[in-house]
Amino acid sequence: MKYVVLVPDGAADRPVSARGGSTPLEVARVPNMDFLAENGVCGTAVTVPEGMPAGSDVANFSLMGYDPRLYYCGRGPLEAASMGVRLDEDQVAFRCNLVTEEGGRLADYSAGHITTEEAREIIRFLEDKLGDNFTSFHPGVGYRHLLVLRGLTYLESRCVPPHDAVGEQVEDIMPQGPGAERLRGLMRLSRKLLQEHPVNRRRLDSGLRPANMIWPWGQGRSPHLPTLRERYGLSGAVITAVDLIKGLGRHADLEVVDVPGATGYYDTDYRAKGIYALEALRRVDLIYVHVEAPDEAGHEGNWEAKVEALESFDRHIVGPLLDESVRRGEELRVLLAPDHLTPIEVGTHVDDPVPFAVYIPGVKPDRVREFTEKGAAEGTYDRLPGWKMMDILVKGAVD
Repeated sequence: MKYVVLVPDGAADRPVSARGGSTPLEVARVPNMDFLAENGVCGTAVTVPEGMPAGSDVANFSLMGYDPRLYYCGRGPLEAASMGVRLDEDQVAFRCNLVTEEGGRLADYSAGHITTEEAREIIRFLEDKLGDNFTSFHPGVGYRHLLVLRGLTYLESRCVPPHDAVGEQVEDIMPQGPGAERLRGLMRLSRKLLQEHPVNRRRLDSGLRPANMIWPWGQGRSPHLPTLRERYGLSGAVITAVDLIKGLGRHADLEVVDVPGATGYYDTDYRAKGIYALEALRRVDLIYVHVEAPDEAGHEGNWEAKVEALESFDRHIVGPLLDESVRRGEELRVLLAPDHLTPIEVGTHVDDPVPFAVYIPGVKPDRVREFTEKGAAEGTYDRLPGWKMMDILVKGAVD
């Protein structure tokens, strides 16, 4: 028996008034996802428990089968694990965005989706200028990086996710609470240091937004998680371009499969992800395939890009997996679910229940015929705790 978890990040949406009340999933041509819904058991699941932040970190804990109320640790330490950064007991890891500040406002949470090569040059520069025995910067992918500070007081700092605050006055949304003065100081220093950095001069000359400030958030300490093998007796692997998901996979003892051309943006190589997923599935029991592009489209309010991302995910990842396994009669179980909604008209994550479908050979399907928000809501499960979806996939039932 083989298992696949398919995660089109932020794929689900709310009805978009400018599109006649449709959602991208309702308009996109996704025959392979529809096949899973029509031949599987469907429903809605709560991946973000009440009172918790509606982020990919919380939601992917749920999708990997961990109750976030018990195991959630913040985003930073997961990204640290992905980068191979080991945290001491008194160290706190922050996700560190490179952002664009313009006229005192947060203009872009991704610095115009700065390239990894440009960003690493900037992060190395900041480590040289600001790094010390208590402070360190570590390069990641694109605009997503890591800041590690020594001192547990930083766990109590209140930080605003930058994708939730685009357009706001920077001074109004800077960190607050214990440790915040140090964080605010680093942010202001970064603004001064990066203003004339060669990378930013080149970007401005090319009409691109500069990476002229850091934005720390999502802090935490390393979690202690039971592994996939300890929970289910399975080996596994994860495919993603996002350090957060890689780090969570490492803590679950999943092999992290690096895919050439995987970027975490619209230009990610969907076909390569599909090929590498098939190869990994031949040597492990479970493969977790995550694609970030629909979420990025939701943040940008880009309808066309979100529909295209869904269709590419369906064509190049879901389809090949079905062609090789399900339609050849091989034993394969599939869980399909976005981690959260990133609605076009909202521009950020919300904690609405997500649609999901579980395909298990031999299990009678319910009456759902297509993988959409409305379709899944007609399925067997209503507001299932998200972390129980993995139990359905592996055990065929919820305890």
